[in-house]
Parts: sequence; C-alpha cells; structure tokens
Amino acid sequence: MLMDFVRLSLKALSERRIRAVLTITGIAIGPLVLVMMSSVVGSYSNYIEERITSLGQNAIAIFPTGNYRLDEEDLNYIKAIEAVRRAEPFYNTQGIVKRGTEETKTAIFAVNYNLLFEAIGSLEIDDGSIPPENEIISSIIGRKIAYKGDEKHFDLDDVVTVIVPKIEGGKITGKKNVNLVVGAILKEYGGALIVDPDSTIFVSLEAGKRLLGLDRWSGILVLADAPANVKPIVSVLRQHYEDKAQIIAFSSIAEAVSSVTGAINFINFSTSLSAFAVAIAGVAATMITSVMERTREIGVMKAIGYTNGQILLLILMESIVMSLVGGAAGISLGVVGAYLLSSRGFIIGGIGETGIVLQLSPLITPTLITQTLTLTMLIGLVGGVLPAYRASKIPPVVALRYE
Repeated sequence: MLMDFVRLSLKALSERRIRAVLTITGIAIGPLVLVMMSSVVGSYSNYIEERITSLGQNAIAIFPTGNYRLDEEDLNYIKAIEAVRRAEPFYNTQGIVKRGTEETKTAIFAVNYNLLFEAIGSLEIDDGSIPPENEIISSIIGRKIAYKGDEKHFDLDDVVTVIVPKIEGGKITGKKNVNLVVGAILKEYGGALIVDPDSTIFVSLEAGKRLLGLDRWSGILVLADAPANVKPIVSVLRQHYEDKAQIIAFSSIAEAVSSVTGAINFINFSTSLSAFAVAIAGVAATMITSVMERTREIGVMKAIGYTNGQILLLILMESIVMSLVGGAAGISLGVVGAYLLSSRGFIIGGIGETGIVLQLSPLITPTLITQTLTLTMLIGLVGGVLPAYRASKIPPVVALRYE
C-alpha cells in the first residue's frame, strides 16, 4: 500500500509540474545553504583548531610591547613560576633568500632547536638531522625554501644566502648577506596561523646574536608541565607584566577559535532554518491548493473504501515526496557549491605579500547529510499535516458534489 501511495503521489506531482517544481525549488534552498556553508566553515575551523593545537597544548609565548625589553631577569622570574617546565628566549626577523636570480621572502627564527620541536609537536624533519646548537652557521629550512614546486633548490650542506637587516647600536642601518649551511630540511607542514614553518629558516639562538646581530629578544617561549596548568601560568604572567608584554597561550587561541566557529555555525544554522520555514509555508500553500483541486477525487476514493487514515497518509506522502526531492536536489547542489567555494581558497596574513593560502576540501559528513534530510522531511510533515487532516475530514457526499 505504501508503494501505491508513493506512485499516486508522484503521479499527482507530475500532473502539476510547474507548481511542484517551484515548491521543490523553494525546499531545496535550505539544504543547499546548510550543506554548503556548514561543510566549508567546518573544514576551515577544524583545520585552524588542529594547527593551533599542534603548536603545543602547553606552549605559551611572551612578546614585549612598546619599549619594554625582556632580559635575563625576566627569564629567571618565568622559570621560577610553579608548573613552568621550560622557558627560553628567541629572536625573529625577516629576510630574503637568494635562489639563483630569484629572491624569496622568508622568516628567520633563532631558537633552541629542542624547544622548537617540543613546542610544535607535528614538526618533522624530512632530510638531515637537527644541527648541534654550537654550529652557528647550520640551519633548518622549511619545505618552500628548499623546493619550488617539485624542483629542489637546496640540498643538505648547501649554502643558503640570506639578505637580512644590518643592525648597529640597536638600529637598522642597512642590509647584509648572511651565509647559512643547510643542516636539515623540514617536511611540508601546510601553513600555520602563528608561524609558517614551510617558509621559515630556523637557526640556533647563538646564531641570532652572532650572525644576525640581534641583541634584543623578540620573545620568550614557555612550556608548562601540563596543559591544565597553562591558564594559571598565563594568569600569573599577565598580572606581573600587565601592559608591558603580550601573553599568548596557543591552547587559549584554539578555544577562542572554537567559540567563534561555533557561533558562525549557529548563525549559519539559524539562517538555514529561516529558509526551511519559508519552505514549510510553500509546501502548506501547495498542498492546500492541491487538496481543493482534488476534493472530488478524494470523495471518489472515500466512496470506494479509502479510510480517513489512508487519505491522510496519501496527502502527507505527497508533501514528503516533494520534500525529499527538494532535499536531494539541495544537498547535491550544496556539495557542488561547497567544493566551488573551497576551491577559491582562504588567505590569511603571513610572511610575504600573499600570506598563507589555505585550500581545503569541505567537511561533508554523514551527520550533516542526515541532519539535513531530517529537517527536510520535517518540512513535508509540518507543511502537509494541516492540508492532509482537512482532506481526511471531508465527507464523501460533500466531496462528490464539489465542482
């Protein structure tokens, strides 16, 4: 009987093609928006959270603000804080790498290597090994420095010439060339929001002072003994430094990003619900008109033995079929739209004029599809229940007299 009702519903819709197509189009808008936006936002938000988290659940960075200068006294104070496992200063500057006739912008970080790999847990070496700290001319270079596409520009033990600012008396007086030896090449990292290892050259802390001429710490990297102790340490540091230094906990950034993306997802879901609400009104209007046009047909069906429940199910089935067709069309278009939207990429500020370009596939999950189909079926049920109920209550005699 159910299959008979499905066939009757499809036949009724085919007889009113234009009205059915317009209603199905209205229904499809909600699933389209929900699938397209939710999958794209979900993909980028997951990537951002994973990347920030990979910088270390127990990592904290301290950056001086204004004219404040971090020194040994600050380092000793930080190391003395309870639950601080390790704290080391770092330098950073920008430079230009010469690759034949080509010049590429890069970031240069002078940091303790062991601390670096401990803070960025997903950072891995592709070729070579971590240079000893006392070899100041040795370096670790990112994937985009060593390669351009699939073409390899630098190999192990090659000399990399970097143009860096020349600093005298704490002031930039010009530029100078620094020659570094490639001690290791990193695996592709994929970009990050704080540091882009793929476009960075890492040198030892001593190299930052002696080769680069940096005498003022860019910051201090702190590792807590456990992720649960990050917030207490941040609280102590902020109370101590107030506006003299900026305290950044990577885990806190991940939480903030999660909150923001959660709000975006809620707004997207709410916007989609408004489209679903309009679709319900469209289904109700279509089904009421359909019931009015088929009053005599309903009377005939009742006269030959159809019960009120069967009439109710028949009309509901028609609205549900329309919703499912609209939902399938909307989900399909939403998937296509999501891939088109993702193919444009997302640019975040970083080193270089173009920054870091992220191109991620949309996050289309069974949960998202199931949720969208469920909402679409609710459109058919809610929009069709009143017309179906009215149709089931029409007396056969009145229906047969209807013109």
